[in-house]
Amino acid sequence: MAIEAVVFDIGNVLIEWQPERYYDATYGEARRREMFAAVDLHAMNDRIDRGEPFRETIYAAAEELPEFRVEIRDWFDNWIKMASPAIPHSVRLLRTLRAKGVPVFALSNFGIESFAYAETQYPFLKEFDRRYISGHMRVIKPAMEIYELLEADSGVAPEALLFADDRVDNIKAAAARGWKTHLFTEPTGWAESLVSHGVLTGSEAGLWKT
Repeated sequence: MAIEAVVFDIGNVLIEWQPERYYDATYGEARRREMFAAVDLHAMNDRIDRGEPFRETIYAAAEELPEFRVEIRDWFDNWIKMASPAIPHSVRLLRTLRAKGVPVFALSNFGIESFAYAETQYPFLKEFDRRYISGHMRVIKPAMEIYELLEADSGVAPEALLFADDRVDNIKAAAARGWKTHLFTEPTGWAESLVSHGVLTGSEAGLWKT
């Protein structure tokens, strides 16, 4: 079946998401390792991605571990430094697909308030035809429900969806639904996948070949 819509994850596909890199640069690797061993900040972030309040959730976690209060609050106070920079080639692919008339969806684990903030920093986040943001949906990948909700809302058959995500578990869940998938590691590979599935030409994908 031909591809009818292309689905982008956002973190590490369109925008780099590297909290550990931020903490290493700001506080040092040893301090970061000590903190991450003491508190599961990614689990905290999953709660935000399920729709819990952004600042309140992080600040409450900081009060539970006062020896790391400043560092944990940074997850809110300096969040944009963790969610940066944009990945230019991926952004070009998004815009090229839309210019060609290919429907483009976002399917991302993202908090309600953090996504609203990200929109102010990355205008391309407003350019999708449809956006499926976990905080609004109250369910995160790789739960099967989130994929089912996208299918039901968009009306696109699973076999006609092509999805890029940087996490193996999210890709496996989509593939189990019948979606065509690409495990994102860098944008050239994603561009090649779009070409191999007949969605873009090599030139359109920035590969400089036809």
